[in-house]
Amino acid sequence: MRNFPCSLRTAVIGRRYSFPAIALLARSMIIQCVLGYYLHHLDPFIFHVTKTFGPRWYGLAYVLAFLSSYLLFRVLARRGYADLPVTRVADFITGCALFGVLLGGRLGYVLLYKPEMLRNPLMIFQVWEGGMSSHGGMVGLILFTLYYARRHNISWLNLGDNLVVTAPLGLFFGRCANFVNGELYGRIATVPWAMQFPKELFDHPAEADKAVAAMSSVDPNLTNVDDIVAAAGRPEVKDVLRSILNPRHPSQLYEAFFEGVVLFTILWFVRTRLRQPNGVLTGLFFVCYALFRIVVEYFREPDASLIAGFTRGQFFSFFLFAIGTAYIIAGKARPKFPKNIRS
Repeated sequence: MRNFPCSLRTAVIGRRYSFPAIALLARSMIIQCVLGYYLHHLDPFIFHVTKTFGPRWYGLAYVLAFLSSYLLFRVLARRGYADLPVTRVADFITGCALFGVLLGGRLGYVLLYKPEMLRNPLMIFQVWEGGMSSHGGMVGLILFTLYYARRHNISWLNLGDNLVVTAPLGLFFGRCANFVNGELYGRIATVPWAMQFPKELFDHPAEADKAVAAMSSVDPNLTNVDDIVAAAGRPEVKDVLRSILNPRHPSQLYEAFFEGVVLFTILWFVRTRLRQPNGVLTGLFFVCYALFRIVVEYFREPDASLIAGFTRGQFFSFFLFAIGTAYIIAGKARPKFPKNIRS
């Protein structure tokens, strides 16, 4: 008994826990020692001003996304790839952030994934809780860039081509924030890098009931899922959760890599190494994003009901693929190039 982990030894010798709790702890130690799955317990707050208030990593991700987009767009404008003057980049990116990404992304999430939020409109404004649709954000950006291009008499396709080069960086930071929040986790897996996500309890009532029942012997104050998830970093809570939660793919990191790192590399290479007419890069972004999203969705737990056997992320990506193909065909059919790039 001396070599047993402290939490299990205390449970047995000190008789702090009931027999079911001891059984759960024993199973937990088997999972931890043999499989070694990481149990997610990252704090969504950068630091706490109060217990429930403070700057969040999710908010920082958006700040970094907009800042990187601004800086990178300025580089492209200075090199002559963008028809937009360098002095207008800040104005353009600010509009994209507010009306394209935030408004479009949030409304897209509500309409495409959580229409029940319309019954309580105040929930729509609780963006700090997460809940943004990348597809909605893209539609928002298409509409805003069209408006901006017409107002300032700038090529709409050229605006889009340079904006999409910067977009994968925002997607990367956003997916990293999803991981820190422990949301949008993957499907059940047995791969060595699988992880356990406490927020799974919100979506699986049977597991939530087991957790609440087990916690009554660990800490009587942990009587609901919210408190249990918040306390996931405590060793005794970890021990119990390990025996209940399923190991899953960290699909947020998969998406961060493919939709962020890989997609940015492709677009940056095409933008700076290959001379393509306006519209082609925008189309390439939609096509590549759609393909990556469709594939990675097979590793991600569906967060809404399926449509014709496909997750909603996959279903909407089919339309993105078609739109991207149309952009490429149109760009090749009537080629026009950035004004400051010589033939």
